[in-house]
Amino acid sequence: MRSSKTRSRSKSNRNRSMGNIVNRVFDSSGPEGKVRGTPQQIIDKYNQLARDAQLSNDRVAAENFQQHAEHYLRMLSEAQREQEQRREQQEREQEARREREQQERDQRRERQQQDHDSAAQVAAGEGPQPDVVDVGNDSDSGLVETPESKPNRPRRGRKPKQNAESGQGDGGGAPEAPEAAE
Repeated sequence: MRSSKTRSRSKSNRNRSMGNIVNRVFDSSGPEGKVRGTPQQIIDKYNQLARDAQLSNDRVAAENFQQHAEHYLRMLSEAQREQEQRREQQEREQEARREREQQERDQRRERQQQDHDSAAQVAAGEGPQPDVVDVGNDSDSGLVETPESKPNRPRRGRKPKQNAESGQGDGGGAPEAPEAAE
């Protein structure tokens, strides 16, 4: 079991964030008993008590009430200052986000305009023309030869069959000359 003495109760360990103090309800234990309300209500109540004490010529009680009012006034002003800083930070972030979005829209419009202009140039024949490479009749062009790509040659008729005995064909024309040996 832990001893209660080991827990630190110093102000440096407390959370300094004021949060939503402006609307928070506090219970203040003052010299006249408890005062309950928002910081502004408590300030008003202590200021009223300080005026009453001054009217009754009780300077000590008046100073005491003024110190209590000042405490809540400091809390309230600190909370309002933090709220103002957060609001300004959010406004700066929103403005930066709006500027980024506007720049992105402008860049998109510029790209679309460039695409539109280049498409119009190509359609008008003014744009960049594709490179044409003359491969010639090189067989190493990497292209496969298809019947459509071959030039049309006139077809020749069939050769007549040669007779094995006579060495002549069925057509009976002139005999073919024997090949000369070299």
